[in-house]
Amino acid sequence: MSIEPDKIYVAYYKPVGVESTLNKNIANNLADAIPIPERLFPLGRLDKASEGLMILTNDGKIYNGVTNSKNQKEKEYEVKVDQLITEDFLQKMSSGIEIMGQVTKPCEIRKVDEFTFNIILTQGLNRQIRRMCYKLSYEVTNLKRIRIMNVLLGNLKIGGFRFFTEEEIEGLIKAI
Repeated sequence: MSIEPDKIYVAYYKPVGVESTLNKNIANNLADAIPIPERLFPLGRLDKASEGLMILTNDGKIYNGVTNSKNQKEKEYEVKVDQLITEDFLQKMSSGIEIMGQVTKPCEIRKVDEFTFNIILTQGLNRQIRRMCYKLSYEVTNLKRIRIMNVLLGNLKIGGFRFFTEEEIEGLIKAI
């Protein structure tokens, strides 16, 4: 696969309150948030209460390669919780927790400070991080996706977007 000139790849910093949908009948949707005339499709979802990186593209091959559940692509999040993070919490989160009738896959987790951790998931269950934390009696107070595969949120401002670099496009193509 090579880079196709008519394809568009956008990194978007979704604010809390924006719905991860292109449906214009739903208030605060992605189509209204990103002023690009081409029809772009989001690679995955980010719940309304969460913020952070979303990728949008008109490249069907990339869309299918990234969103196919068999392709376990890394997504990294910065998570703030309502109580002190313990070693027990970190160990249980990284080992997998039963939610929605299944045990989550083991994941990488790193404590950032007393109330913040980064977690890298390869599985994308609905509200997975919030449900995992809830199972351990923690409440998520802020959830921000900071990376999808090789694409970083970086210094994008809330509500801002940018087009991919050539290196980011090539990295996505190689990964699928």
